[in-house]
Amino acid sequence: MTRIARRLSAREPWGYTLLSGGAAGADSAFERGAGSAKEVFLPWNGYNGGGSPDAGGRIQALPLSDAYRVAAELHPGWSRLSDAARALMARNSHQILGADLKNPVDFVICWTPDGCETEAKRSRRTGGTGQAIALASRWGIPVFNLRRGEKETLNRIKRWLDAEQAA
Repeated sequence: MTRIARRLSAREPWGYTLLSGGAAGADSAFERGAGSAKEVFLPWNGYNGGGSPDAGGRIQALPLSDAYRVAAELHPGWSRLSDAARALMARNSHQILGADLKNPVDFVICWTPDGCETEAKRSRRTGGTGQAIALASRWGIPVFNLRRGEKETLNRIKRWLDAEQAA
């Protein structure tokens, strides 16, 4: 994930900016590779140490109220979630739609235990990342899940990037 982010942030002609949720694991790995080409959205101040101070980028704590509205529309068990879980789901809205919720990402790269890439395939096994996948699905944003096989997924990402660049 770190290597993928490094290559995407340096990709010609413009490079990509990572939108991350600041979580341990995949988010942190992608953040290390993105360097300063990242925007980190935290569900609350101080979450997971408050972001990666060593590599720059922009950090936004506390999701917008509209991010909660978006999250509530997508989450199947919203009424049963704690305030912290709701903040995490709202943070996912920013990861997909950007700081103002009006500038969606071009694509999503993730890893889930079940290899989910669409809202229709989302299950309990997809975990919290399912919220981001569902939102991406509704916006027609491609999702590339590394659980489906690293080499195969990397090839799919490259083909998609090449097609986008050629368009």
